[in-house]
Amino acid sequence: MSKIFSSAKELKEGKYVIIEDIPCRIVNIDSSKPGKHGAAKMRVTGIGIFDGQKKQLLVPSDADVEVPLIERQTAQVVSVNGNTVQLMDTTTYEVFELTIPEELVKDAAAGKEAELMCAMEKKAITRFR
Repeated sequence: MSKIFSSAKELKEGKYVIIEDIPCRIVNIDSSKPGKHGAAKMRVTGIGIFDGQKKQLLVPSDADVEVPLIERQTAQVVSVNGNTVQLMDTTTYEVFELTIPEELVKDAAAGKEAELMCAMEKKAITRFR
């Protein structure tokens, strides 16, 4: 299970939510007051943590929304080939490849440790140590 349900009114900026099956970091929340015949609405704006796309979610404030379970892992860099890096998980010794984000290409080197963010069967590099 890689997601849980939470109430929309418990969402805060900087936390995570799933919008259109994409885990996103919340950057803005706008809420309207309840009207004569309806509940208060919330417009949640998020940035995808794997693709960087901007997404919006419009839900009633009492609705349930999906929240991804984010895991942080470390892996050792085995080799670097252009903008891809071969990593070995430090706990399971599994070897896999990921693309390096543009802002981290200069920091990638064999032997360093990479911090990974894992959610919904996907992995992304957040920084190198």
